[in-house]
Amino acid sequence: MNRRNAVAAVLLAILSVGPQTAMAQSKQKIQLAQLQSMFSDMRARAPWNVDGPLLWGYFFFDTRPSGLQQIASELAPLGYKRVSLEMVKGQDTFRLHVEKVETHTPETLNKRNGEFYALAEKYGVASYDGMDVGPGPK
Repeated sequence: MNRRNAVAAVLLAILSVGPQTAMAQSKQKIQLAQLQSMFSDMRARAPWNVDGPLLWGYFFFDTRPSGLQQIASELAPLGYKRVSLEMVKGQDTFRLHVEKVETHTPETLNKRNGEFYALAEKYGVASYDGMDVGPGPK
């Protein structure tokens, strides 16, 4: 397991949200206290500077790809790279994964999450499911 996957696993465990449960938990939002705990845990476990630029991945889910494509198009001019838009294995659900190198605190990540929850609502997609993180550029 590489470093990014190890930390992503920690994040999913902390947030209790993952692709398998995205549709069922579409109304449950990540809270600031969860992000504060996540950052504390990352500071203790991550082999990189948690307070510097990191590669943040963000995930949206829906049963139709059209709204997800609109989200990807809106985020592209803001520097978010579309990593994938694909059907989740074994489900009738599509997942959009975008990423960007950003520096976050629990508070700025909480604000970003709020923006992405609103974006999911704007395009009528089932959920913004959260994020993962990995080392930033060297």
